[in-house]
Amino acid sequence: MNTDTKRLLVVDDEEMIRDLLEETFRKRGYEVETAVNGREALKKIKEERYDLLVTDLRLPDISGMEILSRVKGKNPELGTIIITAYGSIKNAVKAMKKGAFDYIPKPFDLDEIELVVDKFFEYKTLVDENEYLRSELDKKFGFENIVGKSEPMQRVFEAIRMVAKSKATVLIQGASGTGKELVARAIHYNSDRKLGPFITTNCAALPEGLVESELFGHEKGAFTGAYRTSKGRFEMANGGTLLLDEVSEINLGLQAKLLRVLQEREIERVGGGRLIPVDVRIIATTNKDLQKEVEEKRFREDLYYRLNVVPIHLPPISERREDIPLLVQHFVKKYAAENNKSIKGVSEEAMELLTQRDWPGNVREIENCVERAVVMCNPKTEILDVKHFFFHEGFATENKFNIQSANMTLQEAERFLILRTLKEHNNNRTKTAEILGISVRTLRNKLNEYRKEGLSV
Repeated sequence: MNTDTKRLLVVDDEEMIRDLLEETFRKRGYEVETAVNGREALKKIKEERYDLLVTDLRLPDISGMEILSRVKGKNPELGTIIITAYGSIKNAVKAMKKGAFDYIPKPFDLDEIELVVDKFFEYKTLVDENEYLRSELDKKFGFENIVGKSEPMQRVFEAIRMVAKSKATVLIQGASGTGKELVARAIHYNSDRKLGPFITTNCAALPEGLVESELFGHEKGAFTGAYRTSKGRFEMANGGTLLLDEVSEINLGLQAKLLRVLQEREIERVGGGRLIPVDVRIIATTNKDLQKEVEEKRFREDLYYRLNVVPIHLPPISERREDIPLLVQHFVKKYAAENNKSIKGVSEEAMELLTQRDWPGNVREIENCVERAVVMCNPKTEILDVKHFFFHEGFATENKFNIQSANMTLQEAERFLILRTLKEHNNNRTKTAEILGISVRTLRNKLNEYRKEGLSV
């Protein structure tokens, strides 16, 4: 049986009506079965899958209302349309309150009943599409998109799980590119507010004179260019979450107004005199040390404590180097799928090179690097190698040893790094391997290769 076929069950004790409805629905391409009473209908619903139940309200054994009550508890996705005599419309309305999609009074017009059935399937399609989009959002902003097995990241995951279901304000701190907005979205989409809006405001990108208007909205004529009343981000986020990205960039004067909003949970539009209540969960991010900003009088202490109810610190890549291979593989899979390429992974040599790098741009820089390699590689490439990453400007030469030679080969650069690191750490192989992000075994094999080449190691 094709599960995509729309299946209807028609229940009526009058044979003529059953046959008429069955013939009508079959002509419209639906798969139709019939039942003569309520017990037979319940038996069929238990044994088979149906999308829509069309039932008379009055049946000789069990009423259509009773069928509806029993079915909705066990099979809430099954739609129900009630057919009723004119005098029982009040009961039909009662059935709709219990979950029926619609009712049709007798005597009915076939065009009318066809229209109602078509409306139901249009409605069901919209509901299914909405659920699909929600599930895609959940996937996109779920925990699986925040990659890491390191101890610092495990602490981040635990914090997200703990705070997501609460109403607490969250302050996410971390260097640029560590994934602060991704964590904020994960908190929202794993919270009870996930069906509400998620509104972001980049405080650093807004012109200073427009920040207040952007946050709180304005009334028509409040300032030059205010040709109409406009809602601010707080009102737009009502019932959901507002992300104040780079909150440290808000000036001290506006910080006082923001503090009042967080305390009172009501805003006042620019140029307005009416207080508007808002139900908003606040998540703030910053790449600065906010406590230091407080000490240096650039950020209000009372606002800091209001925002810092639940702090989450995102570690830089330098503190979670063991996560680099996971991140690389994650982005390879993501961008291979997006670009319809059959790339399966990264070579061991390329992964070692990627792991050695400092990545000052953190996760964002790794993502950009991998995306570019995937996009620019040959369509038949299955394994990304060193050559696919080498074309990044400064990739091979930008490191803490300041390799300057433009004519140096990759093998020579690798050898230089290994030998220089060994020398820096008094030939301590364990320390050298740890710093370079390779295993001691790999380091030993490399050194054996250099000895065979006649080098003094």
